[in-house]
Amino acid sequence: MMSRGPRQGALPLPVLPIPAGRPGPSRAGVARGRGAARTQRWKRRYTVLLLGADAGVAVIAGAAASAARFGGFGSGIGTGYLLFSVTVFPLAWIVALALSRAYDHRFLFIGPDEYQRTLIAGVALTAAVAVVSYAAKLEIARGYVALALPGALLLDLLCRFAARKWVHRHRAESSRFMQRVVAVGYEQSIAVLATELHRHRYHGMRVVGACLPPHRPYRRRIGDCDIPVLGRFADIAEAVERANADTVAVLSCPELQGHELRRLAWELEESEVDLLVAPALIDVAGPRTTIRPVDGLPLVHVDRPSLSGGRRAAKELIDRAGAALALVVLAPLLLVIGAAIRLTSPGPALFRQTRVGKDGVPFRLLKFRTMYVEAEARVAELRAANGHDGVLFKLRDDPRVTPLGRTLRRYSLDELPQLVNVLAGRMSLVGPRPPLPDEVARYPSDMYRRLVVKPGMTGLWQVSGRSDLSWDESVRIDLRYVENWSLALDAMILWRTVFAVLRSRGAY
Repeated sequence: MMSRGPRQGALPLPVLPIPAGRPGPSRAGVARGRGAARTQRWKRRYTVLLLGADAGVAVIAGAAASAARFGGFGSGIGTGYLLFSVTVFPLAWIVALALSRAYDHRFLFIGPDEYQRTLIAGVALTAAVAVVSYAAKLEIARGYVALALPGALLLDLLCRFAARKWVHRHRAESSRFMQRVVAVGYEQSIAVLATELHRHRYHGMRVVGACLPPHRPYRRRIGDCDIPVLGRFADIAEAVERANADTVAVLSCPELQGHELRRLAWELEESEVDLLVAPALIDVAGPRTTIRPVDGLPLVHVDRPSLSGGRRAAKELIDRAGAALALVVLAPLLLVIGAAIRLTSPGPALFRQTRVGKDGVPFRLLKFRTMYVEAEARVAELRAANGHDGVLFKLRDDPRVTPLGRTLRRYSLDELPQLVNVLAGRMSLVGPRPPLPDEVARYPSDMYRRLVVKPGMTGLWQVSGRSDLSWDESVRIDLRYVENWSLALDAMILWRTVFAVLRSRGAY
């Protein structure tokens, strides 16, 4: 059978060369993929292990629910549900997690997104079972469903938390599972990024090189961070190859926008190098930012912060109920601590101090007394030994602190009476640090922003280093909380507070 030639009268299509601005496959592109390939390999292995763990917890939860509901596996019904638990249920659980994007690498390792998507998978699967059983008139044991699905969800959350902590520990101790980043932008922005990533190694990124704008003076390294400068903006692809990097982070820079950024994405796409672009926003992220394409131009829409409305009312209800429950449960411990303070040093068990609350309204904060009674009179003589910059006054080895007070401070037990302030509506369980009036009097104008919400017993400052933080870091962290508040963020902070207190780092 003869092949058909071109249609009569049709013109042959020319082969067009690839323009110089659009890179094609090259040796450099292949070499640049080595760092990305290494990162993709360990991420794939981690995902496979996570799949196995998810299937395992589903089997355990399903088998336990079957045994609890049917009293063992001797009956025919119990055996049938056991078979369902080791075959269909793990598959359905993994599919639900995949549909909620709980295996997406963007949501693994850091942040609360992974937990949120796991929770969404559990709720969605529960709803699907209810709808399918009703529509198909299936006789599914409700006791089994009520035990298996919540059990799988709880076990999976614990398993993913343990896996994430394992990754974080390896990143902190041996620098494993780290992405190698080439930062692009101005020197100051690159230095800030490198410092933050080094301080918070659990993010899994390390700046290994920098590319500067063409008009900046040439230099070999950037400041105290000792980051090597690998070239200008035109040399980014070569810098990725030289540094064996797998990620390019483009910081806010007017010299690299629009079509230049598009060309960079084209260069990097074949080698699977990740491209991160930081918009010109300071400490505004998460649910407040969304991409709104306008005529092909991606605009970042910034929502107003949640400072009122239904979610704030829910936070208020959670604060009051949580404080009341905690006071009842912890009442024996509070009495024991109060008695120990009275027995070990003269003076009252409680310490009352004026702090500034929401909208600048002062209130009396309650704490267990951890200092000798003459402590306030010695502030002036000790101020020269202040262990903090800015307006904070903190001493690592404060002679005014009692021996029992050091223990109470180490584990934040002195903060427990603030539950009364929360119950009274003056404070929140989570919020910015409650400042002193003389601190507020020396605030720069931007810092008054932290007073639009209630101060908290714990907050980002508590889980980010506590008293080890500098003044500027404390300011930035408090403002970040105000700008990005959500109920999910509060839940994450409360969870991390437990581990921050147990580690007792920065507590003095």
